Amino acid sequence: MKLKLSSRNVLAGVAAIALLAGATSARADINIALGIPATGGQIAALGAQAKLGAETAVAAINAKGGINGEKISLQIADDQCDPKNAVSAANQVVSRGIKFVLGHLCSGASIAASDVYNDEGVLALTASATAPELTERGYPLIFRANGRDDQQGAVGGKFIAEKFKDKRIAIVDDRQVYGQGLAREAGKVLEAAGVKPVYVGTVNAGERDYSALVSRLKDENVDVVYYGGYHTELGLIVRQARQAGLKTRFIGADGLAANEFWSVAGEGGAGTLFTFSAAAKDLPSAQEAYAELKKGGEPDNFAFYYYAAAQTLAQAIAKAGQDPEKVAEVLKSDSFDTIVGTFRFDAKGDLVNPEYVVFEWNNGAYEPTKL
Repeated sequence: MKLKLSSRNVLAGVAAIALLAGATSARADINIALGIPATGGQIAALGAQAKLGAETAVAAINAKGGINGEKISLQIADDQCDPKNAVSAANQVVSRGIKFVLGHLCSGASIAASDVYNDEGVLALTASATAPELTERGYPLIFRANGRDDQQGAVGGKFIAEKFKDKRIAIVDDRQVYGQGLAREAGKVLEAAGVKPVYVGTVNAGERDYSALVSRLKDENVDVVYYGGYHTELGLIVRQARQAGLKTRFIGADGLAANEFWSVAGEGGAGTLFTFSAAAKDLPSAQEAYAELKKGGEPDNFAFYYYAAAQTLAQAIAKAGQDPEKVAEVLKSDSFDTIVGTFRFDAKGDLVNPEYVVFEWNNGAYEPTKL
C-alpha cells in the first residue's frame, strides 16, 4: 500500500488472554476475539505471529488507559485454518456476547466465520484473509486491512511476465480458497501478457510426498512455478525438487512468509520468491512496537499488520462506542494511523491502495528481491 506514515504515536497495550474453548473470560470492559489457527499443524506458525501482534498492541492500548478508560480482553478463537472449525469458533464468539473480532487469519476460515458474524451483528477485521469473496458479498460489518488475491496474484503474474516471459512456466495450487484464488489471478495476468504455462496443476494440502508433481515438473522442463498455497507444502515441494536435481524457481505469495518455510525447504529454498506487504520492521513508525514484538521472537509482517489492525479497531471503537454498526460507519469514513502507516477502507470494507513487494528467501531470511 502507498503508506502515508505518521509520526503520531498510536494506540497500543496488554490483554488478558482466554481460550474460548473451556476458559473463563478475563474481567474486562471490551471483549475482542482473535480468530486464528492457534493449533493445527505448521500453519499455526502464522497464527502465532498474528497473536503476537494483536497481544502486543492490546497490551500497549491497555497500558495507556484502554479505550475511553475501558480495558480490552483479547480472547483466542481457534479455527485451525479450517472453515468448519471457523464456524464453531464464530458461534462461540457469538455465544459469549463478543461483538468485535480481529481475523480470521485464513481466507476459507474467514469466509465461513463471516456468515455467522453477518447474521449475528458481529464486526470482523482481518489483516490477512485475501479471498475477494470475503468482501464481495456486501456484508457491512466485514473488513480487511490487507490486499486481495486479485491484487496480489496479479502482482505475482506481472512479475513473472516481466522477468521470466521466455521461460517454461507452470502454475500450481493447493485446492484451497487462498491458493486457488492466487493461482487464478496470476494465470489471468500471464494470459493477458501472452504467456502460456506449459503445465497447470494442483496438489493436496497436508500431503508429504510430492514426487508426482516433481516428476511432472521435470518432464515438462519447467523453469518457474507460480504456487498458490502455504509455506508448509511448498517447503516440501522445494526440498523434494532439489533432491530430484531440479533448479526450478518457485514464486508464491504471503503464505510463504513464515520463518518455518526455511526449516522445511532447507538450503534449497534459496531464491524462492513471494509477494507480501511492504516490510514493516524498518519503518520509523514501527520501531517502538518492534522493540516490544521482538520480546516474543522475531516478528514478521503478520505480527505487524495484526498489531495495526488492533490499533485501527481500537481507534474506531474509541470514536463510535461499542455498537458494531456505528464502528463500521467510522471505519468506512475515517482514516487510521497505525505503526505501518495510514489505513483507509472503501465501501466494501477493503483496504484502499494496498502495496506489494516481491521478497526473496536466502540464508534463512527474506529481503526484497534484487531481480
